[in-house]
Amino acid sequence: MKAIVSTDFQFPGQVSKYTGKVRDVYSIGDDYLVMVATDRISAFDVVLPEGIPYKGQVLNQIASKFLDATSDIIPNWKLEAVDPMVTIGLRCEPFKVEMVIRGYLTGHAWREYKAGKRTLCGVALPEGMVENQKFPEPIITPTTKADEGHDEDISKEEIISRGIVSREDYEQLEAYTRALYARGCEMAAGKGLILVDTKYEFGKRDGKIILMDEIHTPDSSRYFYSEGYEERLKAGQRQKQLSKEFVREWLMAGGFQGLEGQKVPEMTPEVVNGITDRYVELYEHIVGEKFERSECADVLGRIEANIASFLNRNSK
Repeated sequence: MKAIVSTDFQFPGQVSKYTGKVRDVYSIGDDYLVMVATDRISAFDVVLPEGIPYKGQVLNQIASKFLDATSDIIPNWKLEAVDPMVTIGLRCEPFKVEMVIRGYLTGHAWREYKAGKRTLCGVALPEGMVENQKFPEPIITPTTKADEGHDEDISKEEIISRGIVSREDYEQLEAYTRALYARGCEMAAGKGLILVDTKYEFGKRDGKIILMDEIHTPDSSRYFYSEGYEERLKAGQRQKQLSKEFVREWLMAGGFQGLEGQKVPEMTPEVVNGITDRYVELYEHIVGEKFERSECADVLGRIEANIASFLNRNSK
Protein backbone atom coordinates (compact mmCIF):
# COMPACT_ATOMS: atom_id res chain seq x y z
CA MET A 1 0.00 0.00 0.00
CA LYS A 2 1.12 3.55 -0.71
CA ALA A 3 2.47 5.48 2.27
CA ILE A 4 0.49 8.51 3.45
CA VAL A 5 3.06 11.27 3.90
CA SER A 6 0.84 14.35 3.93
CA THR A 7 -2.75 15.42 4.48
CA ASP A 8 -4.57 18.63 3.63
CA PHE A 9 -8.08 18.55 5.05
CA GLN A 10 -10.50 21.37 5.77
CA PHE A 11 -13.12 20.65 8.43
CA PRO A 12 -15.96 22.82 9.77
CA GLY A 13 -14.66 24.86 12.69
CA GLN A 14 -11.01 24.19 11.80
CA VAL A 15 -8.79 26.93 13.21
CA SER A 16 -5.31 25.64 12.43
CA LYS A 17 -3.20 22.79 11.14
CA TYR A 18 0.21 21.91 12.56
CA THR A 19 2.57 19.65 10.64
CA GLY A 20 4.96 17.83 12.95
CA LYS A 21 7.71 15.41 12.06
CA VAL A 22 5.25 12.52 11.90
CA ARG A 23 1.78 13.85 12.75
CA ASP A 24 -0.59 16.30 11.12
CA VAL A 25 -2.59 17.95 13.89
CA TYR A 26 -5.84 19.79 13.18
CA SER A 27 -7.36 22.11 15.80
CA ILE A 28 -11.16 22.24 15.66
CA GLY A 29 -12.72 25.11 17.60
CA ASP A 30 -11.64 25.32 21.24
CA ASP A 31 -12.37 21.70 22.05
CA TYR A 32 -10.94 19.14 19.65
CA LEU A 33 -7.53 18.11 18.41
CA VAL A 34 -7.45 15.74 15.43
CA MET A 35 -4.15 13.86 15.33
CA VAL A 36 -3.37 12.05 12.08
CA ALA A 37 -0.43 9.64 12.41
CA THR A 38 1.04 9.78 8.91
CA ASP A 39 3.54 7.29 7.49
CA ARG A 40 6.35 9.86 7.65
CA ILE A 41 9.41 8.71 9.54
CA SER A 42 12.00 10.89 11.26
CA ALA A 43 15.39 10.25 12.80
CA PHE A 44 17.95 12.68 14.21
CA ASP A 45 15.16 15.29 14.03
CA VAL A 46 15.05 14.96 10.23
CA VAL A 47 12.03 13.72 8.26
CA LEU A 48 13.32 11.04 5.87
CA PRO A 49 12.46 11.27 2.16
CA GLU A 50 10.30 8.11 1.96
CA GLY A 51 7.22 7.20 3.98
CA ILE A 52 6.75 3.78 5.60
CA PRO A 53 3.42 2.07 4.75
CA TYR A 54 1.34 1.13 7.85
CA LYS A 55 3.69 2.95 10.23
CA GLY A 56 1.02 5.52 11.10
CA GLN A 57 -1.49 2.78 11.85
CA VAL A 58 1.04 0.98 14.07
CA LEU A 59 1.82 4.11 16.09
CA ASN A 60 -1.78 5.27 16.41
CA GLN A 61 -3.04 1.89 17.58
CA ILE A 62 -0.22 1.27 20.08
CA ALA A 63 -0.66 4.75 21.58
CA SER A 64 -4.44 4.32 21.79
CA LYS A 65 -4.10 1.06 23.72
CA PHE A 66 -1.57 2.51 26.18
CA LEU A 67 -3.60 5.67 26.74
CA ASP A 68 -6.54 3.47 27.72
CA ALA A 69 -4.32 1.32 29.95
CA THR A 70 -2.94 4.29 31.92
CA SER A 71 -6.04 6.49 32.26
CA ASP A 72 -6.33 5.53 35.95
CA ILE A 73 -2.95 7.22 36.59
CA ILE A 74 -3.62 10.51 34.84
CA PRO A 75 -6.43 11.82 32.62
CA ASN A 76 -5.41 11.91 28.97
CA TRP A 77 -6.45 13.82 25.90
CA LYS A 78 -7.97 10.87 23.95
CA LEU A 79 -11.68 10.90 23.17
CA GLU A 80 -11.86 8.37 20.34
CA ALA A 81 -9.65 6.53 17.85
CA VAL A 82 -11.86 7.26 14.84
CA ASP A 83 -9.63 5.65 12.20
CA PRO A 84 -6.66 3.24 12.20
CA MET A 85 -4.44 6.32 11.67
CA VAL A 86 -6.37 8.97 13.63
CA THR A 87 -7.15 9.82 17.24
CA ILE A 88 -9.34 12.74 18.23
CA GLY A 89 -9.01 14.27 21.66
CA LEU A 90 -9.21 17.37 23.79
CA ARG A 91 -7.28 20.52 22.91
CA CYS A 92 -4.85 21.35 25.72
CA GLU A 93 -2.24 24.03 26.33
CA PRO A 94 1.00 22.04 26.01
CA PHE A 95 3.92 22.34 28.39
CA LYS A 96 7.04 23.36 26.46
CA VAL A 97 9.06 20.39 27.70
CA GLU A 98 9.16 16.69 26.94
CA MET A 99 9.60 14.44 29.97
CA VAL A 100 12.18 11.78 29.07
CA ILE A 101 12.68 8.95 31.55
CA ARG A 102 15.52 6.46 31.28
CA GLY A 103 15.87 3.17 33.13
CA TYR A 104 19.05 2.12 31.30
CA LEU A 105 22.21 3.76 29.99
CA THR A 106 21.72 3.62 26.24
CA GLY A 107 21.11 5.75 23.16
CA HIS A 108 21.71 9.48 23.62
CA ALA A 109 22.58 9.03 27.30
CA TRP A 110 25.26 6.43 26.46
CA ARG A 111 26.71 8.61 23.69
CA GLU A 112 27.05 11.47 26.19
CA TYR A 113 28.48 9.15 28.87
CA LYS A 114 30.99 7.60 26.45
CA ALA A 115 32.12 11.14 25.56
CA GLY A 116 33.04 11.64 29.24
CA LYS A 117 29.99 13.48 30.58
CA ARG A 118 28.84 12.44 34.04
CA THR A 119 25.89 14.82 34.31
CA LEU A 120 22.85 14.71 32.03
CA CYS A 121 20.14 17.36 32.38
CA GLY A 122 21.43 18.14 35.86
CA VAL A 123 21.30 14.48 36.92
CA ALA A 124 24.58 12.95 38.16
CA LEU A 125 25.46 9.64 36.49
CA PRO A 126 27.37 6.92 38.40
CA GLU A 127 30.95 6.15 37.43
CA GLY A 128 31.92 2.81 35.93
CA MET A 129 28.74 2.04 34.02
CA VAL A 130 28.65 0.16 30.73
CA GLU A 131 26.35 0.52 27.75
CA ASN A 132 22.78 -0.76 28.37
CA GLN A 133 23.33 -1.17 32.12
CA LYS A 134 20.32 -0.51 34.34
CA PHE A 135 20.44 2.67 36.44
CA PRO A 136 20.05 2.23 40.22
CA GLU A 137 16.84 4.25 39.81
CA PRO A 138 15.23 5.60 36.61
CA ILE A 139 16.40 9.13 35.80
CA ILE A 140 14.36 11.95 34.26
CA THR A 141 16.22 13.92 31.56
CA PRO A 142 13.81 16.49 30.10
CA THR A 143 14.24 18.27 26.80
CA THR A 144 12.88 21.53 25.47
CA LYS A 145 10.09 21.06 22.94
CA ALA A 146 11.35 22.84 19.86
CA ASP A 147 8.88 24.13 17.26
CA GLU A 148 11.65 23.73 14.70
CA GLY A 149 15.03 22.02 14.71
CA HIS A 150 16.49 20.01 17.56
CA ASP A 151 15.08 19.53 21.05
CA GLU A 152 17.72 20.46 23.65
CA ASP A 153 18.61 18.77 26.93
CA ILE A 154 17.63 20.92 29.91
CA SER A 155 17.72 20.50 33.70
CA LYS A 156 14.80 20.64 36.12
CA GLU A 157 16.22 23.74 37.80
CA GLU A 158 16.69 25.53 34.47
CA ILE A 159 13.10 24.74 33.45
CA ILE A 160 11.83 26.24 36.71
CA SER A 161 14.20 29.23 36.83
CA ARG A 162 13.35 30.20 33.24
CA GLY A 163 9.64 30.00 34.02
CA ILE A 164 9.01 27.33 31.38
CA VAL A 165 7.05 25.32 33.97
CA SER A 166 6.24 26.27 37.56
CA ARG A 167 7.91 24.24 40.33
CA GLU A 168 4.57 22.87 41.50
CA ASP A 169 3.56 21.73 38.02
CA TYR A 170 7.00 20.35 37.22
CA GLU A 171 7.07 18.20 40.34
CA GLN A 172 3.64 16.84 39.40
CA LEU A 173 4.92 16.11 35.87
CA GLU A 174 7.83 14.17 37.40
CA ALA A 175 5.46 12.14 39.61
CA TYR A 176 3.22 11.31 36.66
CA THR A 177 6.25 10.42 34.52
CA ARG A 178 7.54 7.94 37.10
CA ALA A 179 4.09 6.36 37.57
CA LEU A 180 3.50 6.02 33.82
CA TYR A 181 6.95 4.52 33.30
CA ALA A 182 6.39 2.02 36.11
CA ARG A 183 3.11 0.94 34.48
CA GLY A 184 4.81 0.71 31.08
CA CYS A 185 7.61 -1.45 32.54
CA GLU A 186 5.07 -3.74 34.17
CA MET A 187 3.10 -4.14 30.93
CA ALA A 188 6.30 -4.71 28.90
CA ALA A 189 7.53 -7.36 31.35
CA GLY A 190 4.30 -9.29 30.72
CA LYS A 191 5.30 -9.47 27.02
CA GLY A 192 8.90 -10.52 27.70
CA LEU A 193 10.18 -6.99 27.10
CA ILE A 194 12.06 -4.28 29.00
CA LEU A 195 10.85 -0.68 28.60
CA VAL A 196 14.29 0.92 28.45
CA ASP A 197 13.39 4.58 28.08
CA THR A 198 10.48 6.68 26.87
CA LYS A 199 9.11 10.22 26.77
CA TYR A 200 5.81 11.84 27.70
CA GLU A 201 4.17 15.11 26.73
CA PHE A 202 1.71 16.89 28.97
CA GLY A 203 -0.64 19.84 28.72
CA LYS A 204 -3.24 21.66 30.77
CA ARG A 205 -6.97 21.99 30.29
CA ASP A 206 -9.29 23.75 32.73
CA GLY A 207 -6.39 23.94 35.20
CA LYS A 208 -5.79 20.17 35.15
CA ILE A 209 -2.66 18.40 33.88
CA ILE A 210 -3.47 16.07 30.97
CA LEU A 211 -1.32 13.42 29.27
CA MET A 212 -1.03 14.22 25.55
CA ASP A 213 0.24 12.72 22.31
CA GLU A 214 1.46 9.15 21.88
CA ILE A 215 2.87 6.96 24.65
CA HIS A 216 4.96 3.79 24.74
CA THR A 217 5.24 3.54 20.94
CA PRO A 218 8.47 2.48 19.21
CA ASP A 219 8.90 6.09 18.02
CA SER A 220 8.83 7.47 21.57
CA SER A 221 10.27 4.48 23.46
CA ARG A 222 12.97 1.85 23.37
CA TYR A 223 12.39 -1.78 24.28
CA PHE A 224 14.85 -4.63 24.87
CA TYR A 225 13.95 -8.32 24.92
CA SER A 226 14.17 -9.59 28.52
CA GLU A 227 15.46 -12.99 27.50
CA GLY A 228 19.23 -12.89 27.16
CA TYR A 229 19.54 -9.30 28.45
CA GLU A 230 21.92 -10.14 31.34
CA GLU A 231 24.01 -12.51 29.21
CA ARG A 232 24.46 -9.92 26.47
CA LEU A 233 25.29 -7.22 29.02
CA LYS A 234 28.00 -9.35 30.65
CA ALA A 235 29.46 -10.31 27.27
CA GLY A 236 29.47 -6.68 26.09
CA GLN A 237 27.17 -7.60 23.20
CA ARG A 238 24.47 -5.44 21.64
CA GLN A 239 21.01 -5.93 23.05
CA LYS A 240 18.20 -7.36 20.95
CA GLN A 241 15.78 -4.46 20.87
CA LEU A 242 12.44 -3.23 19.64
CA SER A 243 12.58 0.48 18.82
CA LYS A 244 13.30 2.92 16.04
CA GLU A 245 16.99 2.58 16.91
CA PHE A 246 17.42 0.14 14.00
CA VAL A 247 16.57 3.03 11.63
CA ARG A 248 19.13 5.30 13.33
CA GLU A 249 21.74 2.53 13.10
CA TRP A 250 21.02 2.06 9.38
CA LEU A 251 21.41 5.80 8.84
CA MET A 252 24.65 6.00 10.85
CA ALA A 253 26.08 3.05 8.89
CA GLY A 254 25.32 5.12 5.77
CA GLY A 255 27.13 8.16 7.19
CA PHE A 256 24.06 10.14 8.28
CA GLN A 257 23.42 11.61 11.73
CA GLY A 258 21.41 14.68 10.78
CA LEU A 259 24.46 16.95 10.58
CA GLU A 260 24.94 19.67 8.00
CA GLY A 261 26.24 18.39 4.69
CA GLN A 262 25.25 14.77 5.35
CA LYS A 263 22.93 12.94 2.95
CA VAL A 264 20.30 10.32 3.79
CA PRO A 265 21.26 6.95 2.24
CA GLU A 266 19.00 5.76 -0.59
CA MET A 267 15.73 4.38 0.74
CA THR A 268 15.11 1.59 -1.78
CA PRO A 269 11.78 -0.30 -1.85
CA GLU A 270 13.58 -3.15 -0.04
CA VAL A 271 14.67 -0.80 2.75
CA VAL A 272 11.18 0.74 3.05
CA ASN A 273 9.43 -2.66 3.10
CA GLY A 274 11.93 -3.91 5.65
CA ILE A 275 11.12 -0.98 7.94
CA THR A 276 7.37 -1.68 7.56
CA ASP A 277 7.98 -5.30 8.57
CA ARG A 278 9.93 -4.18 11.64
CA TYR A 279 7.15 -1.82 12.72
CA VAL A 280 4.58 -4.63 12.37
CA GLU A 281 6.88 -6.86 14.46
CA LEU A 282 7.12 -4.10 17.07
CA TYR A 283 3.33 -3.83 17.25
CA GLU A 284 2.80 -7.56 17.67
CA HIS A 285 5.40 -7.88 20.43
CA ILE A 286 4.43 -4.73 22.33
CA VAL A 287 0.65 -5.23 22.12
CA GLY A 288 0.63 -9.03 22.09
CA GLU A 289 -1.88 -9.19 19.22
CA LYS A 290 -1.65 -9.85 15.50
CA PHE A 291 -1.48 -6.65 13.47
CA GLU A 292 -4.29 -6.34 10.94
CA ARG A 293 -3.19 -4.17 8.02
CA SER A 294 -5.98 -1.76 7.19
CA GLU A 295 -6.14 -2.14 3.41
CA CYS A 296 -7.98 0.61 1.54
CA ALA A 297 -7.90 1.94 -2.01
CA ASP A 298 -8.52 5.52 -0.80
CA VAL A 299 -6.93 5.95 2.62
CA LEU A 300 -7.18 9.76 2.60
CA GLY A 301 -10.87 9.56 1.73
CA ARG A 302 -11.47 7.07 4.54
CA ILE A 303 -9.60 9.25 7.05
CA GLU A 304 -11.51 12.38 6.04
CA ALA A 305 -14.89 10.60 6.24
CA ASN A 306 -14.15 9.11 9.68
CA ILE A 307 -13.06 12.47 11.10
CA ALA A 308 -16.07 14.25 9.60
CA SER A 309 -18.40 11.62 11.08
CA PHE A 310 -17.02 12.23 14.60
CA LEU A 311 -17.29 15.99 14.21
CA ASN A 312 -20.86 15.73 12.94
CA ARG A 313 -21.86 13.54 15.89
CA ASN A 314 -20.22 15.88 18.37
CA SER A 315 -21.05 19.28 16.89
CA LYS A 316 -22.52 21.74 19.37
